[in-house]
This record gives sequence, structure tokens and C-alpha cells, in this order.
Amino acid sequence: MKKIVITGASGFVGTSLTKVFKNEGYEVVAVDRKDLSDIGKLALVLDGASAIVNLAGANIVARWSDEYKKLLYSSRLNTTSALIETIGLCENKPEVLISTSAVGIYKNDKEYNEENIEYCDDFLGNLCKEWEAKALEAENFGVRTVIFRFGIVMGDGGALAKMLPPFKFGVGGTIGDGSQAFSFIHIEDLMNCYLFALNNTLSGAYNLTAPVPTTNKGLTKALGKTLHRPTIFPVPEFVLRLIFGEGAKVLTDGQSVVPKRLLDAGFKFGFKTIEETIENLVGEK
Repeated sequence: MKKIVITGASGFVGTSLTKVFKNEGYEVVAVDRKDLSDIGKLALVLDGASAIVNLAGANIVARWSDEYKKLLYSSRLNTTSALIETIGLCENKPEVLISTSAVGIYKNDKEYNEENIEYCDDFLGNLCKEWEAKALEAENFGVRTVIFRFGIVMGDGGALAKMLPPFKFGVGGTIGDGSQAFSFIHIEDLMNCYLFALNNTLSGAYNLTAPVPTTNKGLTKALGKTLHRPTIFPVPEFVLRLIFGEGAKVLTDGQSVVPKRLLDAGFKFGFKTIEETIENLVGEK
């Protein structure tokens, strides 16, 4: 049985991926934080794996104190560094490393794809750049390396679960004026992207976003229409800044990103628009 090793397996995406991989007949081995400190033991786990899926990282939607910034950094960079060091020790090296990044690597001033690039020079943008560079060191050992830049993952849990309650009670609305970009992906499409990467020779960075990005206003409108609720109560940006500090940027800012490389590789999205995505996830079944 082919083996897939996952870091961050207990999270929203990791839990879903574990089920998908098992249904595909893979043996799934979860690596937790304590395993990363024992390189010798970790080498036994990684040796001969079909793939390593690196999802580890503290929740980005939080108040970014100086201490929390260190956690955001260490939970991503230290984990990835440990994986790279251990890959170098493996006699039978993994076939592919699929590591995570985020569309926060891009600026927010226009629409971007993987070939039309302007990187953001702020905490999140620089964190993503360092994270990706570290993961790509796996190529030095002959391991095919894929970087998946996540948009907001929409599914039964995660960000959508936090958004829904106020909308269900009729007190939902835009964040600020709602003009900020909102790049997203349905959880089913995201799962299929991983299977696509395993079954094809993808390498390098790929945007995991639906082909048609929207705005916060577009998301709000779709939620209101599907739930048959008013959306007239905007959330002032200063309130989010009071709660999250600098971390409010994740909610008040946004990137408009399209998945050019996935589309060029022949990947077919099941949910291309925010309307299709919201209707599938929260509409009447």
C-alpha cells in the first residue's frame, strides 16, 4: 500500500484530505509536532513515502501579537525545515512534497496569476515567500515539489463556519464597503487538486483558487440570497482591527487571484463561482 505522510492532519483541510486519501487506497500517516523533533524517527516515517503533504501552521486569523507572529513563523518554517532535513537523510526519498502557502503572497492592487506576479512586502507576504523557498529545497534531493497557494477554503467547517451564524440570524453584512477581493476555493476542488498533483507531474507554485474571484460584497450577496436573509449590517473595519490588531488584514484586505497553471494543466473545477460554491455548501439539499 502506498503511503502519504501529512503534517497538520488534524486541521480542517488535513481531516478532509485524510479521508480522501484513505478512500483512494493510501495508507495515511499523521506527523505531530513532537515527531518533528526526532529526526531519526521522522526519517523512518518519511522513507519510501509516495508523498508528503505539509499543512502545518498556526491559525492565521488571530490577533497578531509579537508572540503570535513568532508562532505563525515557527509553526510553518520550523516544520518545513525539519521535513527538508529529514528528506536528506532518507535512503528511499519521497516521490513528491506538496507544501502549503497562501495567496497573501501577492499584492492586492490587481488580479494576479502564477506568471503575472507582484509579491507583497509585508509580514504575511514575506512569511509565505520564506515558507515556499524552504519547501523548494526538497528539489535539491531530487524530490518533485509542489507549492499550493491557498485561497479561502470554503467547506463544512473552517472560515465558512465562522461566517454563517450572523447571516443565518439576519445580521450579516459586508466587511467595510465590501470592495476587497475574495479569492476562494470549494473544499471538494481543493481535495481534487491534491489527487491531481499526485497523478500528474506538477511542480512549482499553483494557486488553489476558483477561476472566478469575487469580492467581499459578492460573497455577502451570495450568502444572503442562498440563506434568504438580509445583508444590511456591515462590520466596520476598525472593529476588526480592535479585535485582531494587525491580523485584521486577513479579513479587511484580499487578493484577486486566478489559478492559471492548474487550468493550463487541464484541471477541471467543479465550482467556479462564489454563487455555485455557496449554493452547494449552505443551500437547501
